Amino acid sequence: MADSKARQGRVLVFGASGYIGTNLVERLMSSPLPLRASARNREVLAGRGWTGLDLVEADALKPETLTAALVDIDVAYYLVHSMAAGRDFARLDREAAANFGRAAAEAGVRRIVYLGGLLPSRPVSEHLRSRKETGEYLRAGGVPVTEIRAGMIVGPGSAAFEVIRDLVNHLPLMLTPRWVYSRSSPIALENLLDYLLRVPYIDETAGECYDVGGPDVLTYEEIMRQYGDVVGKRPIIVPVPVLSPRLSSYWLRLVTSVPTSIARALIEGLKQDVIADDAAIRELVPLKLLSFKESVRSTLAAESKQQVIARWVEGSIVCRNYHPEYGFYAKRASGSATTDAPAAQIWQQIISIGDKQGYYYLDSLWKIRGMIDWVFGGPSFRRHRRHPTDLRVGDVIDAWRVIAIEPESRLTLLMEMKAPGAGVLEFELKPEAQRHRVTATAYFHPAGVWGLLYWYSLTFAHLLIFRGLTRAICERAEAAANR
Repeated sequence: MADSKARQGRVLVFGASGYIGTNLVERLMSSPLPLRASARNREVLAGRGWTGLDLVEADALKPETLTAALVDIDVAYYLVHSMAAGRDFARLDREAAANFGRAAAEAGVRRIVYLGGLLPSRPVSEHLRSRKETGEYLRAGGVPVTEIRAGMIVGPGSAAFEVIRDLVNHLPLMLTPRWVYSRSSPIALENLLDYLLRVPYIDETAGECYDVGGPDVLTYEEIMRQYGDVVGKRPIIVPVPVLSPRLSSYWLRLVTSVPTSIARALIEGLKQDVIADDAAIRELVPLKLLSFKESVRSTLAAESKQQVIARWVEGSIVCRNYHPEYGFYAKRASGSATTDAPAAQIWQQIISIGDKQGYYYLDSLWKIRGMIDWVFGGPSFRRHRRHPTDLRVGDVIDAWRVIAIEPESRLTLLMEMKAPGAGVLEFELKPEAQRHRVTATAYFHPAGVWGLLYWYSLTFAHLLIFRGLTRAICERAEAAANR
């Protein structure tokens, strides 16, 4: 085994706002290598609070944006996919990979590291076929590609793992298709990151594909039961022959908070065994691999210590009211409006909301919700603002608590009223073409089926209220500015 000597070149994490990308950036930040992080939206990266690295906005479906991302790059991690785009994701993934491969070759990139998926001998899932094709299109660009193929990743925020968590945490009885007998090789997030970090600096890995997995080969039934053992759940799992993975995907909206398009693609790939043949990678990169149960315990420990590296809306244990069983992924609804009022006037209206001033729009609905909360023992009507026009982190506004303030930019409120889940209300103020845009967004981490039903029942009301609320904030700011 020979280690590459080119160790000082700049590293690019392309897809740094995603699950693996975000965690990989955090690991790379502790290394001496210069680092660049790229995503479709630079503001999402800026919100991570990362320092000491380049942040670049780029989209593989827009080739003209790739030059700035790839300039002076030695190793590029390609960690993007289009599953959230719906049925057209495979075509988009092929196009993106081809664009990136060509651009990397033109930029003189030494190595591309691509994270794909474990493959059965004849994959029938479009998701699995697409992951394979993505690697092929990257290699066509001419830069040596090291492809790491993983199955279920066990870590907070992993879509496949979060589906398992939601099922076991909230369904004591499951009628499942025969896919529960399919076998896989789940791998701990920290083990996967170790592989990704080391392979680009081993010469033998150039142009090669490697399966990676943990030490356990488990059926999905065993995965669910072992997770249940760790968290104290004993689900009754009853396989039903008439339920196919496709049929199962249709009721995912009522079972898991994982985005439906992603969960459906994952479920449809469970018809076949996906077992890692990892002898080659283990010889090159010897690791202490965590068992599935050890991986679960590590995940729960990271959450309890607030070590989850993600945007707070995606899974912060704080914004789930310290309930790890609540959905990691947040459901959301928002509304916005624009105004030419000064930012200071708009901000003053935002931070004065609630309590005796009310909520500016459909205030009666806010009061009805507060009354329901009060009847069930919640804090509504039992507490009041510290100051009518000033806010600090930790202040309360009725049944909300201030958890973050960025003056004239962002106000984040944690919902403390009684509900089947945990919620956040965020106000954002941004300049936009000589005006300012005010956006109000609700994020909700549901507690299983009841939490999802609660959220869906309020979706229309949320959209109506937030559009009206932001318009009212703008109108009040304009009136204040004209006095």
